[in-house]
Amino acid sequence: MRITGKDWTRLGDRVEALAHFIGHRAYMRMQDDHCAALALRRDAADQPEYFCTIYEQRPQVCRDLQRGSLQCAAERELKSGLIGR
Repeated sequence: MRITGKDWTRLGDRVEALAHFIGHRAYMRMQDDHCAALALRRDAADQPEYFCTIYEQRPQVCRDLQRGSLQCAAERELKSGLIGR
């Protein structure tokens, strides 16, 4: 996911662990094909689910896109394509 300068600042002291530059643009780091800010937990039915560990500080793109939507998938695909360059 692409992030802005405001997003970079909003991430605070966790920015280096969660974001990085590819060329001249900043992106969230990916881990196992998902955002590095996501963590796995068990829900009430003991089913695994991801949750955002930086929800209040999440980048604007995460605020704008519905989780799991086609637009969200397109952002992840864009990032994957950039890594291979």
